Amino acid sequence: MTATDTGGTDQRDAQLKAGDVATDPAARGVLYQTLARAFAHPTEAFHAALGAGRIGSGIRDAITQTRLDVTVPDLSPAEDYQDLSARYNHVFALGMTATTDRTDGSVEKEGPAVSLYESSHRDDATWETINVDLARAYEYYDLSVDTDERDHHDNLGLQLEFAGYLARREALGEDDAAAARRDLLDRHLTVFTSSLREELVELDTAGVYTELATLLERVVAADHADLTDRLGAVPSADEREVNW
Repeated sequence: MTATDTGGTDQRDAQLKAGDVATDPAARGVLYQTLARAFAHPTEAFHAALGAGRIGSGIRDAITQTRLDVTVPDLSPAEDYQDLSARYNHVFALGMTATTDRTDGSVEKEGPAVSLYESSHRDDATWETINVDLARAYEYYDLSVDTDERDHHDNLGLQLEFAGYLARREALGEDDAAAARRDLLDRHLTVFTSSLREELVELDTAGVYTELATLLERVVAADHADLTDRLGAVPSADEREVNW
């Protein structure tokens, strides 16, 4: 985990009995946790699980336990572990310079081909606005970014872990957890994941990460639509059930 609970173990997370956990939101928590792992640097074990179809089948099994209607694409990697690791580095980690012809000249861009940070995908909000909002959301639940892997709050993996955390809290019966997840999806992940998929589709070298981003966008969109159907649209700032 790259998000840690600074308030200690929630008592509702301990000594659970049969029937204490709602199946649907718990399964959504599994989906978000799996997708968070999918966009971390791949390990040999993760590559093997992708190639053997265990990741895809596990995701399909989780979806069948929810109200979500999501089609899972083929997630089999087309390369060995070393090549998948190199692909991840090329797409998400290594700096690059891209020159684009414009009517007013060329523009140079420093950074990875595709960013895993929301602020790089948003023209309608500043880095500070996005990260402060997410920091408040994490702190509302006594969560903090792991000090061993300090990162910006708008990192995709952190946001997906947080969405999964909120789903698990909903599964344990917390009244406002679903509303908090709806707000997170509405204010951050729906826009972020749509842009991420679009950029990866345009990149010829993204490989299986294009399919993973497509799946991610579908899960986020379906979860957001279902939550909005159940709870209504996100209210104004002064009417939110969870006002972080």
